[in-house]
Amino acid sequence: MAKLYVGNLSFSVNDESLMQLFTGQGFGVVSAKVITDKFTGQSRGFGFVELAEGEDMARAVSQLNGFNFEGRNLTVNEARPQVPRSGGRDFGGGGGGRGRGGDRGGRGDRGWDRDRGGRGRY
Repeated sequence: MAKLYVGNLSFSVNDESLMQLFTGQGFGVVSAKVITDKFTGQSRGFGFVELAEGEDMARAVSQLNGFNFEGRNLTVNEARPQVPRSGGRDFGGGGGGRGRGGDRGGRGDRGWDRDRGGRGRY
């Protein structure tokens, strides 16, 4: 089965209308999923379509990439494999969060400074 990424979707597009777009263009579709925000439930503007066995993915990409659907020009290409994520929420690493001290990632000496009994400089 071929899996396609479909981007630049209108926020009004749902799973059913995405599937109808592809079936209306003559493609056999196994599934269609619009990705939504887990807190608000609103579309994130992209989704994935799995084509049936034997469908020509290259034809789907060339036929629907740039296709105007509900006022938006779609981006359609082969979906890349999902990259595994680490489990849980990790606030301590990599410089993005407000880490506590140099040994726990984050901002190093700009976080908590236990030796001085309080916060370091910001």
